[in-house]
Amino acid sequence: MRRKSRKVAIVGAGMVGAGCAYSMINQSIGDEIMMIGRTHERAVAQALDLSHCMEFTSHRTKVYAGTLQDCGDMDIVIITAGANPVPGQNNRMNILHETAAIAREITEPIVASGFNGVFIVAANPVDVITHLVWQISGFPRERVIGTGTSIDSSRLKTLLSDVFSIDPRSVHGYALGEHGESQFVAWSHVTIGGKPLLHILDQHTARFPDLNLDDIARKTKDAGWEIFTRKGNTQFGIGNALAYIARSILNDEQRIIAVSSILEGEYGQHDVCAGVPAIIGGEGIKEIIELQLTAEEQVKFEYSCQQIRSGIEAVLPVIIPNSDVV
Repeated sequence: MRRKSRKVAIVGAGMVGAGCAYSMINQSIGDEIMMIGRTHERAVAQALDLSHCMEFTSHRTKVYAGTLQDCGDMDIVIITAGANPVPGQNNRMNILHETAAIAREITEPIVASGFNGVFIVAANPVDVITHLVWQISGFPRERVIGTGTSIDSSRLKTLLSDVFSIDPRSVHGYALGEHGESQFVAWSHVTIGGKPLLHILDQHTARFPDLNLDDIARKTKDAGWEIFTRKGNTQFGIGNALAYIARSILNDEQRIIAVSSILEGEYGQHDVCAGVPAIIGGEGIKEIIELQLTAEEQVKFEYSCQQIRSGIEAVLPVIIPNSDVV
């Protein structure tokens, strides 16, 4: 019996969209990838270039260009299309209104096509845009996911792996809240080899005398801008993050990933979208993991959610007139 093909549409044929598709192809994630771009010719070119990888991969992935109206039978639609920051901008909220307008242009025809799968959003400011896609689509919250702090958590692990000279995959922990200026590291839940980081530092003060956790958190937050100011975009890390989330959905892997999730009571928050760990499976978000934050961390989380909520309140009435903003 012929099995059902796993189909993914990537809306945005720029660096992030191409990086995501390239990661998926090389990791054998999905059977079909449809590239969609504002300029159809660019989507065609990206699809052709990507299709020429097949000789050198372990799994054949069909890659082609399409349109928003072709998304009806997709399992996942990944939205990477959005506005680009200009030199001097160092806050993702600066491009909110431009990206929000693009998100509406994209989401409405996709839903009209009959799409009934899972949205994954990477366009910045990702927490606000994920909330907006949820509002426009009318989908249940578990089927609208943002990349959120997945990439920040990866950056955190990489920084700590350099300090402790270990594999990043032996570090566990999360950056939480906004994928932006108000994010924070939940240090109370960072472990190395299963041992709490704070315990390690207490026991080995002489070994790590210069380790400053505030500095690590700052470098985690600023890593994206450090890349952007040097080469004008981020591509590979976020592309792999998108592929990682898509793989957990398509293979129903039940991985715990820090993603932008619509909160309805979790962490004491309502009607806001923020980066928190969640179990990702075949239907999207299976369950949001509520960490027991310290009092200080809870205050930081509430502040971060308020920054995101301010962005939602600023743009939602413009993009969806007569909407009720809570």
